[in-house]
Amino acid sequence: MDKRVDEVTSADCVEALSVLWHTKRETGLRVRHRLSAVFKFALAKGHRTDNPIDAAKAALPNRRGDAQRKQRHPSLPCQEVAKALAAVDAADIWTGTKLAFRFLVLTATRSGEVRGATWPEIDLDNALWTIPGPRMKAGTEHRVPLSTSAIAVLDSARRLPTNQLLFPTVRGKRMMDNPISKALRDLRIGAVPHGFRSSFRDWAAERTSAPTAVVEAALAHRVANKVEAAYFRTDLLEKRRQLMQQWADFLQRPDSPT
Repeated sequence: MDKRVDEVTSADCVEALSVLWHTKRETGLRVRHRLSAVFKFALAKGHRTDNPIDAAKAALPNRRGDAQRKQRHPSLPCQEVAKALAAVDAADIWTGTKLAFRFLVLTATRSGEVRGATWPEIDLDNALWTIPGPRMKAGTEHRVPLSTSAIAVLDSARRLPTNQLLFPTVRGKRMMDNPISKALRDLRIGAVPHGFRSSFRDWAAERTSAPTAVVEAALAHRVANKVEAAYFRTDLLEKRRQLMQQWADFLQRPDSPT
């Protein structure tokens, strides 16, 4: 493209960015940022009256939409989760994997958070699991209220060979890969570990009257609205405690009304 800075159009910018946008998105973002800076400089110098990158953004695929599509993990209807738990319990696999899977489902947390969980994070007196910020996707500390069923899992986990990890490997080490995923594949359960968070979310929406804010807090989701987030100072712990106990009770009796 051989044009003066005042001759470049939004269509030119879209054409230049399209290939990178579909093949090397991070590089495309950096190039878009650099082009925008160039046109802002041209604006300041009086060589242009607009920034063509502003209009070009609307023609490029929405990155947030792509991320949301990628996050649609295979999951089970909430009424089938109890059967999945029973199938894993009956499987010929390491006890630590069985307990980690059950704890993951009961707490509606992420696999990495469960596999890295340690005993110092557990407060049995207050039935609370506090996950440090560095181990959370959002980077902020997350408190997880533990149901009676989750506490029972921890009671069983005490017999595993480890100093600090809740759910170690057979050799007492951290599960570096994801044996939970492998167990689900081997048992032909049509879900991945992360998908059980979706099962919990669907159950909460369909079977309970819990406010959305409580459910989203249970999943450690950030408040999307920045203004609302600025005033949202509570993690709704006690309301979440009730919800997680309801979830545990439902998993014991999935055919009964919640």
